[in-house]
Amino acid sequence: MWRETMTGALRLTLLVWVVCGLCYPLLEVGINELAFPAAANGSLVRLNHRIVGSRLIGERFTGPLWFAGRPSAANDNPMRSGASNLGPASRRLRDHLWARRARLVRQHPSLATRRLPADMITSSGSGLDPDISPANADLQAPWVARARHLPLARVEALITHATRGRWLGLFGEPRVNVQVLNWTLAAQSGRR
Repeated sequence: MWRETMTGALRLTLLVWVVCGLCYPLLEVGINELAFPAAANGSLVRLNHRIVGSRLIGERFTGPLWFAGRPSAANDNPMRSGASNLGPASRRLRDHLWARRARLVRQHPSLATRRLPADMITSSGSGLDPDISPANADLQAPWVARARHLPLARVEALITHATRGRWLGLFGEPRVNVQVLNWTLAAQSGRR
């Protein structure tokens, strides 16, 4: 009796392992590869047939030649992600926001009297968000165009190209993928 019970239990365990551990994941991978090949493979950004990043994970671009992504609560450590967990009533959050704004105004005095888009000074929840708002990109466009010696209209056209609208025309907000924008900018201007 015990032997039959154990044999049956082992057979059932093996069957469940094969179905749930092998067949189901392979089926899901196959469906995703067929239906969403770019997303299933990491939404990679290619430049001159070379993989330079992913559309899904924000990288830190520094310097005047690049559009800046959202600030990170992970203290600019790309190996760490996460939110600050500071709430709207937090004095520490308010101090961080004022410090970020002051740093931006020191770099670009024309921002002193401007109302900044929220994503220009607030960090993303994961710290790895690759998107910024079109308003944020539009504010940065003159600086990048000047640093790269490009016409502003050309840089604005690149912003338009990297902008994605609302999903199904209803959900979410328009956004600019900084990864795509910066790598396209590098390819067009020939400077990295």
